[in-house]
Amino acid sequence: MSEMLSLEFMRTALLAALCVGLVAPMVGIFLVQRRLSLVGDGIGHVALAGVAVGVATQNSPVWSALVAAVLASVLIELVRARGRTSGDLALALMFYGGIAAGVVIINRADGAQTGTLTGFLFGSITTTSREELALFAALSVVIAGVVLLLRQRFFAVAGDEEYARASGLPVLALNIVLGVLTAVTVVVAMRVIGLLLISALMVIPNAAAQQLSGSFRAAGRWAVGFGVLASVGGVMASYQLDTAAGGTVVLLAIAVFVAAALAGSLRRALARRRHRHAERHLHEHGPDCGHAAVPHGDHVDYLHDGHRHAAHEGHYDEHADEAHVQPEPEEANR
Repeated sequence: MSEMLSLEFMRTALLAALCVGLVAPMVGIFLVQRRLSLVGDGIGHVALAGVAVGVATQNSPVWSALVAAVLASVLIELVRARGRTSGDLALALMFYGGIAAGVVIINRADGAQTGTLTGFLFGSITTTSREELALFAALSVVIAGVVLLLRQRFFAVAGDEEYARASGLPVLALNIVLGVLTAVTVVVAMRVIGLLLISALMVIPNAAAQQLSGSFRAAGRWAVGFGVLASVGGVMASYQLDTAAGGTVVLLAIAVFVAAALAGSLRRALARRRHRHAERHLHEHGPDCGHAAVPHGDHVDYLHDGHRHAAHEGHYDEHADEAHVQPEPEEANR
């Protein structure tokens, strides 16, 4: 560990991975909610064309990729809003058009630059410069700030666009903002895991979080934690194992998902077992039953024979604090 941290390029790589691990799940949770899990891939393919332009013109590929990705994200939302073609078709056009443009442009450039393009496709985190790290950190702060500011509105639109529109929310504007945030996230992450794998870090931590959480807010916290674990842990593992950083990050994210799915299944099995045991409970609890009452979320537990019982649909659940998940006030009041 000390040897790894003594290397400047690894310190830079780990900080870049931290940025990606924080913001990718924050944006991805709304894409998953809207069933647009692969939109990051589509924007990534268009960003490839922007990288090719930067390489061919010997300018910064990061800036040209950012411009291309943002324009593509706005275009796809406008196409979806007008209803002239389906979101799937617009996404497919982004896939094919981005790849084709990237191939054509890079073939017109000096062949010696092909390695640079490959680094953006599959990730090349160890070549991240200080200037790129500073840019990625600044963009990450912007992404996190906008998501936290508009989080409730994004949630409402992702849950039901028609209801959100009827409630007076600017649905198209919010979708465009989310699309732009996705584009910026793709650019931030392309050095860490590559344009072809970026969608994985938006989707997999959120899929893992859903196995363990009982509310949208909790899922967001879990997803960010899993994203940081996968990105930072994947970069560290790639250094120790001498493997590609991008692929290692994604494989670690998949391993986290499998572990979360197993843990979630075990917890649900234990909860069902406690639930069956509680249904055989014959004592009727109430304010005058003689057992201590303990506030727990939006209900009351009663202490009885060393256990906590909570009234639930005509019977009593026996549980610890985490066994009875209640919706959080933010989602419950919507």
